Amino acid sequence: MITRLLAGASVATVLAATPLLSPTAVAAAPPESADLTTVVAAEMRERGAAITAAGRTTRVNATRQHGDWAFGTAVLTTAPGVDEHPDGWLFVAHRVKGAWTAALEGEPAFADLTSRAPFVTAEERTLFAEQDGRQAGAMSAADGRTGMALPYAVGQTWGMPGGPHGWSGAAAPWSSLDLAGGDQRVLATRAGTAYTMCQGWIRVIHDRGYATDYYHLWNSINVNGAGVSQGSFLGNTGTDVTCGGAASGRHVHLGLRQNSAYIGIANHNLGKWVFQDGGSAYQGSALHGSARVYAGGSLYNYGALGFTQGIVDANGGGVVNKRTGPGTGYGLAGSVGDGATVSVACSSNGTSHTGRWGATSLWNRLTDGTWVSDAFMWTGVNGPINGWC
Repeated sequence: MITRLLAGASVATVLAATPLLSPTAVAAAPPESADLTTVVAAEMRERGAAITAAGRTTRVNATRQHGDWAFGTAVLTTAPGVDEHPDGWLFVAHRVKGAWTAALEGEPAFADLTSRAPFVTAEERTLFAEQDGRQAGAMSAADGRTGMALPYAVGQTWGMPGGPHGWSGAAAPWSSLDLAGGDQRVLATRAGTAYTMCQGWIRVIHDRGYATDYYHLWNSINVNGAGVSQGSFLGNTGTDVTCGGAASGRHVHLGLRQNSAYIGIANHNLGKWVFQDGGSAYQGSALHGSARVYAGGSLYNYGALGFTQGIVDANGGGVVNKRTGPGTGYGLAGSVGDGATVSVACSSNGTSHTGRWGATSLWNRLTDGTWVSDAFMWTGVNGPINGWC
C-alpha cells in the first residue's frame, strides 16, 4: 500500500519518444531555442555514449513542472525481444534566461538542483543527496548491508530462475536477479520513494545511497515520488517490455543500485540471503548461514537483517559455540544454530579463527552477553557493526 502521495507539487506530464539524438543534431540547436525534451535527451546521449544507439529512442516524461523548473524520468529504450534492457534516470531541469539546464541522477548538478527545486520534498532531497557517491561519508561498496527484504511477502518462498546477472543480461556489473512464483505480488524491499520509470518499471530510492529497480511488472503502480514502506505493493510479476528487453515467463527483474549506478549484488544481503556470483551470468547462488541455494532453486523470505545483526554461518552446518568472553580460553556459554539471526551489542579482538569469509580475530558480544567469533557470522562488513566493547 502506498503510504504517502506527493502533495503541493504542480504536476504536468510531457511525454516524448524520439530517436537518440546525434552529437551533430544536438550541437545544431542553439541553447536558447532547445526545448526541455531536447536538452534532457542530450544529457541522456552523453550518459549513454558507450551504448549502441541503433534502434533506441529517448522518452522524456516531465512529471512535475513549476515555472522554470521541471522534474521527471528519462528513459533510453531498447528494442523489444532482445536481452538488453532500457536505461533510465530521474532528471531535474532549470530554465534561466530562456535556456534549460538539465541533470540526471549521478551527475554533480542533480543533488544541487534538486535541493533548490520548489517541488522536491525534504525527504527526496535527503535521499538524492545520499545517492551522490562523491560526497564525504558515501556508502562503501564493501558494506554489504542493505536493510532489505526480498521483493515479496515475508514468509513466502519464491523461485530464483536467474541468479546474479547484469541489468542487461551478461554485461557487468551483475546487479540483478530474476524472481518468480508465490502470490506474484512484487513488493518494495525497503522503505523509500517510488517512481514509475516506464510502464512495468518501478524505481525505489532508499536510504544509504541504495535504490532498487523492478522490471517486467504487470499492473504496476503509477507513482511520482510516493513514499513507500517495506512491503508496499509495486505490481505483479509479468513479462512487460514496454521500454524494451525480453522476458521469458512472468517474473520480476530486480536490480540493485548504489550511488546512482547499478552495482554487483554479490556479497549483499536481501531477505537474510547473501548472494554470490557464479561462473557465468544467471548462475550463482544465495547463502543463508551454511544453506546454499543455486539458481533454479527457491528462496524463503526471512525479512530484513538489521544493521547491528548478523547471520550465524557455521561453514558447514550444525552449531557455533558461544563463550563468556572473546576467545576460546573463556568458558562455554551454550551454542547457536547455523542460520540463526543474532543481535550484536559490541565487538572486541580475541583468538583468531577461520570461517567462510576468511581469518579474523574479531569477536562479537551478543545482546545476551555471550560472545561468538566473527569468523562464523555474516554481518556485511569487515569490522565491528555496533562499535567496540
